[in-house]
Amino acid sequence: MARVLAIDYGGKRSGIAVTDPDQIIATPLTTVLSKDLLAFLKEYVAVENVVRFVVGLPKKMDNTNSDSARFIDPFVIHLSRQFPDIPVDRVDERFTSKMAFQAMIDSGMKKKDRQNKATVDKISAALILQSWLNSKQ
Repeated sequence: MARVLAIDYGGKRSGIAVTDPDQIIATPLTTVLSKDLLAFLKEYVAVENVVRFVVGLPKKMDNTNSDSARFIDPFVIHLSRQFPDIPVDRVDERFTSKMAFQAMIDSGMKKKDRQNKATVDKISAALILQSWLNSKQ
């Protein structure tokens, strides 16, 4: 089978997560500078069979798009143009950063390690991807 890749897109860096080949479990992969993200994705897709991208959709509590959507939406358009054969799904990413931080606490991660924003970003991407997987069951 093939993998699904999730992106928690940010202004400076983006968290990346992938499924296993059977598309059952989401796993944090890495964090990439957002300016280098498309190059990273081209390399990754050349090696791994990616059949879908899942990108976080930032929403406010009133269900309207958050301010960060202004730079994520153009990225999604560019992503679709760079990879026209790979569909892109959007998933509500509300609270993923808080949930990622809590997951780090629950796993016993040291305070110094929890302050690494890159770790939060890739765990957030995994939460976005797991949410997408759960919605498909």
